[in-house]
Amino acid sequence: MIEFMFALAIGILFGIGVFQLLRRDLIKAAIGFAILFSAINLFFLAAGAFEGEAPPYLSNVLAGRPTSDPLVQALILTAIVVSFGSFSLVLGIVNIISQRYDTVDSNDVTQLKH
Repeated sequence: MIEFMFALAIGILFGIGVFQLLRRDLIKAAIGFAILFSAINLFFLAAGAFEGEAPPYLSNVLAGRPTSDPLVQALILTAIVVSFGSFSLVLGIVNIISQRYDTVDSNDVTQLKH
């Protein structure tokens, strides 16, 4: 049952994120970018979930007991840092576009065409 809930939450978040990315409003597209990264982080968590009885740093102390996989935790932490940096970059670009062209609608930014 928990696997179904993870899959449903990942699918909904991924769908909302892609839908928001395709919007004309750049702020909504940036929010969709953040939602999409949340779906990817949740996917990493669901794909690497291990029903261990102990955290990975206690594997030597608790010999014989299954531990959680530390690789997934490291990947999620790295993905969170990368998504935060990417989201900051996207927000900076949206800020520059809104100041330079006085709009956040991608259809109104016509000066980029040659």
